[in-house]
This record gives sequence, C-alpha cells and structure tokens, in this order.
Amino acid sequence: MTQQTILFFGAIFGMLAVIFGAFGAHALKKILTDDQLKSFETGVKYQMYHAIVLLTIGFNFKIPNPLLGWSFIIGVLLFSFSIYGLVLSDAKGKKLRFLGPITPLGGLFLVIGWILLIVEIINL
Repeated sequence: MTQQTILFFGAIFGMLAVIFGAFGAHALKKILTDDQLKSFETGVKYQMYHAIVLLTIGFNFKIPNPLLGWSFIIGVLLFSFSIYGLVLSDAKGKKLRFLGPITPLGGLFLVIGWILLIVEIINL
C-alpha cells in the first residue's frame, strides 16, 4: 500500500464523514429515532477519527506496514458503513440484519490497525 493510497482513503473518509454528519443532522433527524440518530453519529465519528489517523499515517510514515492502512480502511468500511446500513434500513422498516455481525468485525479490524500502529511506532 502506498502513501498516496492511505492519504486518498483518509481524505475520502474525512469528506464523507462531513457529508454524512450534515445529512444526519439535517435530513435524517426528521426520520430517525434518537437511538438511531446516535448510532448513525457513532458511525460518522469513528469514520472521521480514522480518516484523521489515515492522514496522519500517510504524512508521517514513509513506508508503513501495508496491513496498517488496510486494517483501518477495511475497519471503517465494515464498522461505519454497516452502522449506516443498519440504521437506514431500520428506519425504512426493513432492517438488514445480516449487517449486525459485520459491525463488530469492522471494530476488530480497527483494533488490529491500532495494534499495528503501536508496533510501527515501537519499531521507529
């Protein structure tokens, strides 16, 4: 994985987090319950946190472990996007239950990314 790929995903995830956050705060606020809105916001927050991590990694590590970037990228896709799918499908009355187990799997990828980041820092 190249620095450019890590930076690209960091920038895309950051941009989408702003768009999704605004969408949630305005358009979805009218159709989601408070619990659904909190879940949606959790997905947005984790997406933004990890966008910032990807940008930090991309700008500060010359040749990071490729698993480091992929762990965060896959983690965001599985964690945040499964939450979006669960919340939006539930709001439409047709909850996509198969997404339920995907969320913790995404969380596991995020944790693995943090562990790999710790290892990367120790090996500096």
